[in-house]
Amino acid sequence: MKISYNWLKQFLKLDWEAEKTGELLTNLGLEVEGISQFESIPGSLEGVVVGHVLRCEKHPDADRLKLTTVDIGLENPVQIVCGAPNVAEGQMVPVAKIGSTLYTNDGKTLLIKKGKIRGVESHGMICAEDELGLGESHEGIMVLSETLVPGTACSEIFEIEKDEIFEIGLTPNRADAMSHHGVARDLKAGLKQRDIQTELITPSVSNFNVENRSLKIDVSVENNNLAPRYCGVTLSNLIVQPSPDWLKNRLRAIGLSPINNVVDATNYVLHELGQPLHAFDADRISGKKIVVKTLPSGTKFMTLDGEERILNEEDLMICDDEKPMCIAGVFGGINTGVTENTRSIFLESAYFDPVSIRKTAKRHGLNTDASFRFERGVNINNTEYCLRRAALLIKEITGGDVTSDVVDLYPRKKDDYQVFLSFERINTLIGQKIPADTIKSILASLDIQVKNSTESGLGLLIPFYRVDVQREVDVIEEILRIYGYNNIDFKEKLNASIATSTRFEDHKLEKLIGEMLASRGFYEIMTNSLTSPNYDKFLATNSEETRVAILNPLSADLSVLRQTMLFSALETVAYNINRKKQNLNFFEFGKTYQNTKSDYLESKHLTLIITGTRNENSWISPSRPTDFYFLKAAVEQVLDRLGIADYNSFSEQNDIFHEGLSLKKNKTELVSFGMVQKTILKEFDIKQDVFYADFKWDALSEIIPKNKIIFEKIPRFPEVKRDLALLLDMDISFDEIKTIALDTERNLLKNITLFDVYTGKNLPPEKKSYAVGFTIGDARKTLTDKQIDKIMKKLQQRFEKELGAELR
Repeated sequence: MKISYNWLKQFLKLDWEAEKTGELLTNLGLEVEGISQFESIPGSLEGVVVGHVLRCEKHPDADRLKLTTVDIGLENPVQIVCGAPNVAEGQMVPVAKIGSTLYTNDGKTLLIKKGKIRGVESHGMICAEDELGLGESHEGIMVLSETLVPGTACSEIFEIEKDEIFEIGLTPNRADAMSHHGVARDLKAGLKQRDIQTELITPSVSNFNVENRSLKIDVSVENNNLAPRYCGVTLSNLIVQPSPDWLKNRLRAIGLSPINNVVDATNYVLHELGQPLHAFDADRISGKKIVVKTLPSGTKFMTLDGEERILNEEDLMICDDEKPMCIAGVFGGINTGVTENTRSIFLESAYFDPVSIRKTAKRHGLNTDASFRFERGVNINNTEYCLRRAALLIKEITGGDVTSDVVDLYPRKKDDYQVFLSFERINTLIGQKIPADTIKSILASLDIQVKNSTESGLGLLIPFYRVDVQREVDVIEEILRIYGYNNIDFKEKLNASIATSTRFEDHKLEKLIGEMLASRGFYEIMTNSLTSPNYDKFLATNSEETRVAILNPLSADLSVLRQTMLFSALETVAYNINRKKQNLNFFEFGKTYQNTKSDYLESKHLTLIITGTRNENSWISPSRPTDFYFLKAAVEQVLDRLGIADYNSFSEQNDIFHEGLSLKKNKTELVSFGMVQKTILKEFDIKQDVFYADFKWDALSEIIPKNKIIFEKIPRFPEVKRDLALLLDMDISFDEIKTIALDTERNLLKNITLFDVYTGKNLPPEKKSYAVGFTIGDARKTLTDKQIDKIMKKLQQRFEKELGAELR
């Protein structure tokens, strides 16, 4: 946001340097990101002087050029070649000397150099209006007053306004500072705290009066929730023309282009007081009626920029008796705008619902000065005052009359916020006692009223327009920023308490697993919790009912909270694949959200997603594609690192997984993983297999064993490995073999592994072969062959009896 220092000084009589004022504004929370210089005439006509044309002759080698001799206040006159048809002997003219730079209206710069034109030397340039930035004319050179003295600097003749412009990085919560008046109010409070007393000068509207009532416009508001307050007045007998220079300069200083005196006046009040206004050509208002309402979806409307927009049923519109005229609080229509032929206007000043305005602006891709303010919340109590201020200004610069009473529709007055402020709470949060009188003085300078005062605190009434100050802590923040963060003392002694925490704290577990996965070649990603509702079509049929929708979304693609982390991860995979990164191993900690009708459910997850190949092709080993078992190994490593064992696996095939497994412990699902459905991958234009694992982190955190780590000596006695090749039915899983084996020999059986699976030639079609390895050991002694054979015999018998296994 741009703030003019000259404009600011109209509210406060201040003679500080701009840098010092900028520093104070930054300390007050209005961060000044930069200070730039503004000149109403670019370059301030430096190097341009008054010249007296002593002689004017025809150029010897050009019919359209003149050879002039000009006195520019130097010891000797200079020779200048000029092509203007109106140059003549005896004129006083502006002359750009050699070395000066001209800034033209089209933004170009011209460095004046000594040169030759058609063989004749020229020592400067006699200038036209547009070449100096003083006007639009290029029909001929400027002719100045004959009373001027040659050599006089033109910067002394023409009024050149110089200004310093603050670029303020306004945060979205500071709706009260979206104007020069709002910034001046903060600046006054900051100055008062520094014992500099200055009055905040507010424009007077006491001269407002109705000349006649010849033009009445009836106003009705159909939805008071979307337009809680609506004011209007008519003005007639206007002369629409360019604005006076002082108004143009004010607008240009903050980066606005002047249009005409009516529109410029509304823009001036917008940036002066923070209240957007809109002027309608009254002669184009059908039926002499203004109706504030919404229109059916699909209604077409042409805005000022010449674009046809399709309205939504939630868009608030300003209409007449026949047609829409303006998107309320956002953008005007092309058919009712003020033109040079306008003679009467209806001037609007209103307060519109901030949420409604923001939705409409985002829906149509519009970001105007008006919507910027309305969607943050303007001062509803200033609506009529700003209307009167704008009407007086328009009347002053157009010569018009006020031709109706002010219409003010404000059925339900907005109440100010009531907050109790505890002195003890102030001291606790700030860490320093601030005198009660200082607190009251700061609050008064911010228009916060003290309704009652006790020894313990203050009862406050906070203006409705301070949308960012509704709690006690907000008031304390206001006090602190005006009091000055730099005025808070730091004690030499620093006290700190040591918080006890276990290694099972969530952030510690997250770091533990993150570091482990990173060491195994995974990269952490962080994706947006907001996603598109279109992805719900890939989930269960009731996913639309359980989704959590955003009330005020930034866009349709980010309008719901995610119910699964898969789709945002696939967006990341697709992004990388499209940039020739096909081999990907990602992990992410994040949350999903669901609406359970009775409440909202927020769950934490750890997800893994892999695709491509495990390793690059090299002379040592060829590349191998990533597969289900590579993901399964990573899943088991995570569980093992968390100390979770004795879980069961179940086949998983659902709307996400084409093939997969679900690992559970005591009926609690820990993780589900598998190959992602091809139909889902097609949505993201991913043509290679993708494998995905979803850990229920909340469930994992609950069942992580909390026992202390017990250290044991390395066994002195060797372990023995034995293998069995088992012929099994196709539907028997390794998990069943493992369960039976551990139940058969709990003490001496240390580990069970599946190291080969075979189906095909030399085996019956309904059979498969599992090669299973068993590690057997005793920490107290060396096992004999007889003992080992006995254990293996027992295992073989159990497998044959319970699984129908045959030894190959």
